Amino acid sequence: MSASKYSAVSGIQHEEPLVFEHAHEAPESISLPGVVGDVYAGLNTFARKKDAGIPGLSEPETVRHFVRLSQWNHSIETGFYPLGSCTMKYNPRVNEQVARLPGLAFIHPEQPEDSVQGVLALLYELQGWLGEISGLPHVTLQPAAGAHGELAGLMMIRACLDARGDQHRKKVLVPDSAHGTNPASAALCGMHTVELKSGADGRIDLEELKKHLDVDTAALMMTNPNTAGAFESDIKEICQLVHDAGALVYGDGANLNALVGVARPGDMGIDCLHINVHKTFSTPHGGGGPGAGPVAVNETLAPYLPVPRIVKNAETYSLETESDTSVGAMLGVIGQTGVLMRANAYISAFGKNHLHNIAQDAVLNANYMLARLKDAYHVPFKGLCKHECLLTDEYQNKHGVKTLDIAKQLIDLGFHPMTVYFPLIVHGAMLIEPTETESRETLDAFCDALLEIAAQCEAGDTEVLHNAPVRSIRRRLDETKAARNPVLVWP
Repeated sequence: MSASKYSAVSGIQHEEPLVFEHAHEAPESISLPGVVGDVYAGLNTFARKKDAGIPGLSEPETVRHFVRLSQWNHSIETGFYPLGSCTMKYNPRVNEQVARLPGLAFIHPEQPEDSVQGVLALLYELQGWLGEISGLPHVTLQPAAGAHGELAGLMMIRACLDARGDQHRKKVLVPDSAHGTNPASAALCGMHTVELKSGADGRIDLEELKKHLDVDTAALMMTNPNTAGAFESDIKEICQLVHDAGALVYGDGANLNALVGVARPGDMGIDCLHINVHKTFSTPHGGGGPGAGPVAVNETLAPYLPVPRIVKNAETYSLETESDTSVGAMLGVIGQTGVLMRANAYISAFGKNHLHNIAQDAVLNANYMLARLKDAYHVPFKGLCKHECLLTDEYQNKHGVKTLDIAKQLIDLGFHPMTVYFPLIVHGAMLIEPTETESRETLDAFCDALLEIAAQCEAGDTEVLHNAPVRSIRRRLDETKAARNPVLVWP
C-alpha cells in the first residue's frame, strides 16, 4: 500500500511509502556480537517463537523515518503556539542546560541527604520563592502535575474540615467555566461538585454563589483569571462570602502567567493554590509530561501539607517525614526535580525586580490581539482581557463557517490553531493566548491570517474554508470517530 501525501514544508503533493512499506530483506541497523555458551542457552528460553515483523531497515532509512515524523509535528521551535488556557510559550534553553547538569540530573532518590545538599538547597529556595509569589507561604513541591496538585489541595481541605468536626461538608462549588479535572478531584476526596452558572460578563455571579453557599459547602474551586481570560474583579468579596459560610477557597493556578509578580492570590483571600510550573515557570508544556504542580497554602492548611517536607536547620537541609496531621506522601520522591530545577533557573533569571514583566507582557500581547480582531470577530465579554483573549464564530456563522473551519484554514496559512470550543460556556469559542514571549511581528502575522479568513467569509469565498486543510500531511479528520474508535496499531 502506498499513500499520497503533501510535504509539511512546501505543500507539494508527492508519493512516499510509509515505513512498513519500506521493509526489505536487509541486514539489521546494528550488528551485535553473538552470545555463546551457557549464557546463550539461558537466553534462548526467552526467544520469540515467531518473527516480530520488524522492518529490515538500514540505519539511514531508520533515522530518516523518525526525522521525517518529527518534521510533520508542530512545535514551539518551528512556529507560534496560540493555545488558550495552556500557556504554550518558548522557554529559554539555558534552563534546559541547568536541569541537565550532572549533579542535578543524575542523582538517585535514595541518596543520603548529606550527598544532595545542593539539590535540597535549590528546592528549598524554590519553595520560598513560590510562597512569596503566591502570597501563600507554605509550599509542597511533591505534586507531579496541575491535576495532582489540585487533588493534594482538596485532600488538605478535607483534612482541615474533618479536624474541626465538619465531616458533613462535602459540597464543592465549581464555576461552569472551570477546568474539567475539578469534579474528579472532588470525587476522589469523597466530595461532589455543584456547578455555578457564570454571569453575563463571564465571571462568578455573586447572587448565584450566595444561593449555593450553606452549611454543607466544603470549598469553592476557582481560577483567576478564569478560562474566559477575565479577571474575577469581585475576588475579595467572593472569598469573604465563602469564608463566612465556613468553607475554604481553592485557587487553580493554571493562569498565574497573568498575575506573577503583579498580584498575589493569597492577598485576594485564596487559601490554597496549585502552581503549574510547567506552564508559568519554564518547563516545556505538552506531550504528556513531565510536569509539576506545587501547592501553596496559608496558615490554616499548613499543618496538612504532604510529607516529606524540606526543612533547614542552620546551614543543613533535610527531609521531615513525620507529621501527625499531614495528608501523607503524594509522590514516591520529593518532587519532579528536573522540572523544579527549570523553575528555579527561570525565576532566578528574572529576579524579584523583573518577574512582573512576565504578566505585563502577556496581558499586553493578549489585549493587542483583541484590539486588532474585535471588529472582525465577535467578542462575547466586553472590556480588557488578561493573558488570553476570547472570540467566537458568531459573525462567520452567518456565512456557514464555524470555528473548526477557521482553525483548519489557519493550518493552511502556516499557523497552529488556537484553542477551539473552550470554555464550554461560549458557543463557537476561540481562545487565544499569545504569552509574553512572542514578538509584535508574530502577533501581527497571526492576526493578519485571522483577518484574511474573516474577509473570505464576508466575500462569500467559503468553499476553501470547508475543505481546509489541504497542505498538511493529513487532511481533515472525523475527530469524533477518531476519538471513539482510535486505530492504535498497524493494520
